[in-house]
Amino acid sequence: MKTETVENMCGGKGHVIIKHILGEKELNGKCGLYAEVVIEPGCSLGYHEHHNESETYYILSGQGDYDDNGTVRPVKAGDVTFTPDDHGHGLVNTGEEDLVFMALIIFD
Repeated sequence: MKTETVENMCGGKGHVIIKHILGEKELNGKCGLYAEVVIEPGCSLGYHEHHNESETYYILSGQGDYDDNGTVRPVKAGDVTFTPDDHGHGLVNTGEEDLVFMALIIFD
């Protein structure tokens, strides 16, 4: 499993840790990402748009504010978010522990 740390991901604060569950070969051109993502306290994943793909987050632990195409709402463990094609999203860790979620990008 490959792990990478991305600084200022999509213009966010701090860094985001991405633990790739499947690699490019296993995704077989059907998905862009299947990974566990960690946003530490004080960090964020900046707002960005998806084109010709959708992205789903399943929140495992922690809490944050999710920007759903301009509408901000709180998220916590057990919540699911979905960003369809031609929409955008971002996520800020608002808690004192890591915000951990599964991310899946599916190509349209």
